[in-house]
Amino acid sequence: QVQLVESGGGLVQAGGSLRLSCAASENIFSFSAMGWYRQAPGKERELVAGIYGGGTTKYADSVKGRFTISRNRAKNTVSLQMDNLKFEDTAVYYCNAARGVIFWGQGTQVTVSS
Repeated sequence: QVQLVESGGGLVQAGGSLRLSCAASENIFSFSAMGWYRQAPGKERELVAGIYGGGTTKYADSVKGRFTISRNRAKNTVSLQMDNLKFEDTAVYYCNAARGVIFWGQGTQVTVSS
């Protein structure tokens, strides 16, 4: 069973930055895709950013230009750099990995105060 462990969440003021990391129990390059999703109270889980086998990235329109997803081969992690955070970015953020089957982390809370 693949394990994904997120870290880096917390409380930050609007305009601030946070960096989330997802550590995987297996080689991150063995997955066809990895990504970050988020779920705010009362809302559905949504894709925030994804990174695919060839390094292609995809972002939700709401975070384009503010968030950056990246992979670190040496640390075997996928990170999400979040800059210029807004109140509406408040949510639980989940790491996701796909390899025929979808794997999820436990989530990390990000709270942005206005």
